Amino acid sequence: MPLKKGASQDTVSSNIKTLLHDYERTGSIGNSHPGSKKKAVKQAVAIAMDKARESGGGRGTARKSTSRSAGKKSSASTAKSR
Repeated sequence: MPLKKGASQDTVSSNIKTLLHDYERTGSIGNSHPGSKKKAVKQAVAIAMDKARESGGGRGTARKSTSRSAGKKSSASTAKSR
């Protein structure tokens, strides 16, 4: 079954479910043949997220959070210390 287009959480999870169902029936996901169920799940998530990015939705790669305290100090606090 072809994957759905879209980047909503429902669409992505539906695509993962479809890919895993195909894996259980045929033993392959796309062109790959993962050796274990755990690897198949990882592959299914990667394919579903790639499809979401292709469709132009907002589900891109996960961003690392940056610490605000590690950033540069504000100019107001620097001016007071001079």
